[in-house]
Amino acid sequence: MTRVIGLAGWSGAGKTTLIAKLIPELKTRGLSVSTLKHAHHAFDVDKPGKDSYVHREAGATEVLVTSSNRWALMHELRGAPEPRLDELLRHLSPVDLILIEGFKRDPHAKIEVHRAANGKPFLYPEDPDIRALATDTQGAKPPLPSAHLDDTATIADLIWTLALPLDETLARLGARESEKHPAGTL
Repeated sequence: MTRVIGLAGWSGAGKTTLIAKLIPELKTRGLSVSTLKHAHHAFDVDKPGKDSYVHREAGATEVLVTSSNRWALMHELRGAPEPRLDELLRHLSPVDLILIEGFKRDPHAKIEVHRAANGKPFLYPEDPDIRALATDTQGAKPPLPSAHLDDTATIADLIWTLALPLDETLARLGARESEKHPAGTL
């Protein structure tokens, strides 16, 4: 059964670096892991001049590229709204664990990644979906389970303990969407 948890925090907190350390740690525990990352800006995974780029630029809605090593599906929104997190999760193949980077405002289980040098406040006091902290902050004991940013093994333990089943995550995300748009208001 697929489980889901997010790593949320301000830009520069070290989310990507932490995920890059966590994936090998989780794999040594026998878990299959996928990631879903939100980008706040335009990005491109295609190279100008390549056939897939030409197809996409010509107006294709989706371009699937495959080889003996991997396949990738690119979907152009072409002005359509950005898909919701629950829609994106449904596109992933079954694995043991999905790590979400970003989507800090969505109602899924999260571990906050916090770096003191950022000078930003913690998110957890305002977000009931944050279940634990990965931080380099020293001092007072926070009111949530926590681990130092460099303690990958403990953070991996927290992730596996606090991750929720995919169906429960989808239900929570769907419930939030229903609150925003009650029946008949879309």
